[in-house]
Amino acid sequence: MSASTDTDTAGRGGAAGGPVAKTAGPEAGDSRGPSVISRLSARASGGVVQVVLVLIALFWLMPTVGLLISSFRGPTDIAETGWWTVFSRPAQLTAENYANLLTNETVMGSLWTTVAITVPSTLLVVVIGALAGYAFAWLDFPGRDWWFMVVVGLLVVPVQVALIPVSRLFNTLGIFQTLVGVVLFHVAFGLPFAVFLLRNFFAEIPRELLEAARLDGAGEIRLFARVVLPLGGPAIASLGIFQFLWVWNDMLVALIFADPGAPPITVALQQQVRQFGNNIDVLASGAFLSMVIPLAVFFAFQRQFVNGVMAGAVK
Repeated sequence: MSASTDTDTAGRGGAAGGPVAKTAGPEAGDSRGPSVISRLSARASGGVVQVVLVLIALFWLMPTVGLLISSFRGPTDIAETGWWTVFSRPAQLTAENYANLLTNETVMGSLWTTVAITVPSTLLVVVIGALAGYAFAWLDFPGRDWWFMVVVGLLVVPVQVALIPVSRLFNTLGIFQTLVGVVLFHVAFGLPFAVFLLRNFFAEIPRELLEAARLDGAGEIRLFARVVLPLGGPAIASLGIFQFLWVWNDMLVALIFADPGAPPITVALQQQVRQFGNNIDVLASGAFLSMVIPLAVFFAFQRQFVNGVMAGAVK
């Protein structure tokens, strides 16, 4: 009798406990459906958004494609029709523009001048910035924090403020309108960002790793060359890409500090437009050539650049 009563009570308890457990369970919230934010996120990851992004990318690349096609068209075709007509008349494409460009002493000389300015400006900024960044991150010297605040303050100084004073200084030193003056100007204004970027990156290196290298007998120079530089490769590559692009595409500093008889490519193309407005075939091919070289540098260090940008995002 008692066993039967216990069984009935257990059965009623189980029946009563079933709905209670169902009400308190996590499945209760599912009956209301996904939230508005969840539905928007699901739609944002759909194919429609991807199609829209692809269309925006194609629209953004359209001027570059037009410049590329124009660089392979003759001057008559460029003057009479738009670049999109090449799809209906592909016979108008020719490599004569680049043949004329290679024989244009002004444009080719300016291209080598740009290389002579950009390469040392980039290398000096990377080397000096890496050394200074390591010093600010791991070396103790008097006034280290104050000096670093000065470097951070130099980041907000615009280039236009220093044009006249630096021009007078370079004129006194005899390096005004020379390659040395242009390189020094780019190095001076590139170092604050370089020191700031590399110091913050080097500071994330584990202290235990550096102490272990010191216990193994590594000096500061060997520690910097064998440990810090390999670990800082992504940040250094990112800095090199930034500096290369800034110097290569610069026009303001080149107009003032470069030699007018041997200007960089940006100034040379501007002079070609002003003096020979009808040689659009040479201008198109020269402009595209000046754009291809920094793009090649970027894609060559693309992996290191992405790693440098994402450094510290994932712990």
